[in-house]
Parts: sequence; structure tokens; C-alpha cells
Amino acid sequence: MSLEQAWRSELVGTGFFALPLILLGLGTGYLIPLLWGGLTLYLGWHLYQLYRFTRWLGKPKRHPRPHLFGIWRPLMQRVDELSGRGRKRKRKLSRMLSGFLESTGALPDATLVLNDEGRLDWWNSVAAEFLGLDRKRDKGALIDDLISDPVFLNYLHAGHYGRSLQMPAPVNANISLEVRVVPYGKGKRLLQARDITRLHQLEIVRRDFVANVSHEIRTPLTVVHGYVETMLESSEAFLGPWKRILGQMQMQTLRMQRIVDDLLLLSRLETRRNNEGQGVVGVYSLLRGIVEGARQLSGDSGHQVSLEADERLRLVGNSHELESAFANLVYNAVRYTPAGGEIRIRWWLSGSGPCFSVTDSGIGIAPEHIPRLTERFYRVDVGRSRESGGTGLGLAIVKHVLTRHDGKLVVESEPGNGSVFTCCFPHARVAS
Repeated sequence: MSLEQAWRSELVGTGFFALPLILLGLGTGYLIPLLWGGLTLYLGWHLYQLYRFTRWLGKPKRHPRPHLFGIWRPLMQRVDELSGRGRKRKRKLSRMLSGFLESTGALPDATLVLNDEGRLDWWNSVAAEFLGLDRKRDKGALIDDLISDPVFLNYLHAGHYGRSLQMPAPVNANISLEVRVVPYGKGKRLLQARDITRLHQLEIVRRDFVANVSHEIRTPLTVVHGYVETMLESSEAFLGPWKRILGQMQMQTLRMQRIVDDLLLLSRLETRRNNEGQGVVGVYSLLRGIVEGARQLSGDSGHQVSLEADERLRLVGNSHELESAFANLVYNAVRYTPAGGEIRIRWWLSGSGPCFSVTDSGIGIAPEHIPRLTERFYRVDVGRSRESGGTGLGLAIVKHVLTRHDGKLVVESEPGNGSVFTCCFPHARVAS
């Protein structure tokens, strides 16, 4: 029976209950008292049933159910039906949660769940191993109390999770971890840590290899270049037919020396501490020297190089590194801008912090190349890069320098309409 039918049946039953009372009341002259008494009994019965129902809902195992009489029978059937659906849904969710926890626990990466207060809700066995966690001791503990690494805590509380963080494992400094944080739900966060010790060791081997080979190549290159230069300057007649070949050799040795110098600079940037050699940098005077160098590099090409800079805006950083980064951007603009083109250099304080930009009217860059510009030896046009004397390492150097100065590189370009390279620094880098 549906609830609608049950209500109709209840109303009919109430009518049959009231009819004898009305007839008896009319016959005895006590209509109102009899109706009032009957109504009081009827309401009292339902209030009693409601009392039993609320007690049963609160503690169904301790208190009896309402009597299954009248409207209460279909009502309790409906409650039982809904309760059964709830139990099925609960079992289904429980199976899904168990499957999620089982699959997450089998992951090779350390995985932790933090609630909106930054407390540990759950973690897998790998996380317990890498971070030294104990189920009984650390359940509900603040992550700040368990991992005291200041770099990790700054990363966690800053909320900028677009990039991962590399840090040593709290229980073993010889293990390198790559940490990622994924926000979800209402303030919750999923923290994952991957063991990248082997990758880190391979990167150290690669970096040392490049640095050592570059050092070893530098000396023979200097010797070869010196001999070639001596022969070019010689007035011996027998060297006359070889002048063109010697000139090509000199050009290529110079190019190789520039590549070696850039590789050594990258190696120093990777191994040097971020705060090493940092101080207050007068960017305006540094840019004036770069502009003069750009005009000399332009030579007869007639590039229009202009500088617009805030002379009072100074930066906290390493002057040699910043000069290398800014010069690479300016000289690239000279190399890839046709003769007579315009190159505008700006240094100003924006709403987000100090900014340095180089705008050129050059050949531009297609959108698919922009994400890879800072990769080592990546070239948009290999032939043109070699003709211009580029090493393919300039923008990689820029990226490393900006990373060491908490900055970022923004590239805007369109083929045929030039490019804008902007270096953005945080307000904290402004020198007072």
C-alpha cells in the first residue's frame, strides 16, 4: 500500500470512528464532550506512536518500533525501504573506498592525505618509510610537526603547486624526493613524494661530466685558436692560399669557445648556492653597458637600440649572473632582428614586481616552439642560429639565472611580428 492510499484509509477509519460518537452524542446530548474525548484519544495515540518512533530512530537497537497499525504500517515500510537503500549505498561506498585505499597503498610513491587543518588523515606504507610515520603516533598530527624542512613548509603553505619540490627525505638525507601537492575537496590536499635518488645521481654525473669535459676542451681549443690566429696574422707567402680556410677555422674555434664558456657558466649556475655572491645590483648602469655591447654587435646593420629604465630601481642579486641573462636576451634580439630593425629595452617596477623586457621587430617565433626555448641546444631554425653565431644555450642560462633569483621568463611572440621577452622578479627582490 502506498502512503497516499494509507492516508485515504486512515481518513476513512477516522470517519467510521467518529460516526458512532456523533450518533451517541446526538442521542444523549453530549456531542461536544464525546467528540472532544475521542479526538483527544486519537491524538494521544499518534503522539505516543511518534514518541516511540523518535526513540527508535535515535537508538534502534535499544528501543521498540512503533506499533504497525493504521498509517504507521506503510510509513514504517517506507522507512525500512529507505534504510535498506542507505545500507546498500554505504556498502558500495565502503567497497569503493577500500579499493581506493588498496590501490593507493600499492603505489610506489609516498602518498598522504591532509585535511583542511593540515593534519594527517591517511598515508600509505611508502610514506611511512620515507617520512618516518607511525600509524598510532602520527594519526591526526600536523604535517608541520612531522616535517621541519623550511623549504618544504614554505612550499606547502605558499599554495603555488604548479611546480614540484625536490628535497631530501626526513629519515635519510641520501634519498632525494620529488614532492607534489594536489588540492581537492574543501581545503584537503593530496601529497605525493617520489624517490628520484637515481635520477638525481645521474644528473650529478651528467653535470660533472659536462663541466670536466668543458674544462678539458678549453685548453686545446685555446692552443688551436692561438696557432690559427698567428698564421692569419703572418705575412708568409706560402700561407696565402690557406687564408680562407684558416679564417673558417678561426670562426669555428671561436664558436666552440663560446659553447664551452656557456657550458661552464651553466655548470656554475647549477652547483652554486642561490645566495652566493648576491648583493645590491645597480641594474641601470649594468644595462647601459649591455646596450653599448648590442650596438657594437649590430655594427653596420643599423639596429635602433633604445633603453628605457628606472635609474633608482635596484635589485638584490648576483650582478654577473643578471648581466649574463640580460645580455643573452638583448644579443639574441640583435642576432634575430633584420638590419634596421628596432630593439627596445625596458626596466621598470610593475604591480607584481621589477620587470626587464626586450622587445624586437624580428622574425618572431611560432607558438609550438615557445615552451621549448629554454632547453639546452634547442633551436627554432638550426641554420640561422649557426649563421648568427648562437650556441643554443643562451635561454637555458636565462632560465637558470631567473630561477636562482625567484624570477620567471614570459615570452610573447608571433611569426613575422617580433618578440617580447620579459623577466619578472618578486617585490622581495627590490633593494631598499
